Amino acid sequence: MSNLNDTVKVAESLARTASWAAQIRNPHGKYGRLVIDVTGIVTAPSVVATIRAVDRVSGKKSDVLASVALTGVATTVLKVGPALTAAANLVANDVMPPLIEVNFAHANGDSITYSASLELVQ
Repeated sequence: MSNLNDTVKVAESLARTASWAAQIRNPHGKYGRLVIDVTGIVTAPSVVATIRAVDRVSGKKSDVLASVALTGVATTVLKVGPALTAAANLVANDVMPPLIEVNFAHANGDSITYSASLELVQ
């Protein structure tokens, strides 16, 4: 039987100051874990990570789960999956969509260093 679990590097560890997004195809995962590892800050940065579903027909996006504002050095894990107990800004009781956008919205120009990976599990 083939392994139906994937880990996708969403972002290498870099200092960032501007908002950006990445689209990821999800061929089979129902569950997902977005791991954001903040390792450095300058002054008072703030970034919100959002997992979005992208409609493959219209291209419209809808939020599945958004983090709280990430402002300090820490590791944050966002979880999405059916039958999970929902918890605001941490866990969504939903399935991972076939086309995912991971969006990082920066509130200001202060530098924040982070990496992110997305684990997709059948």
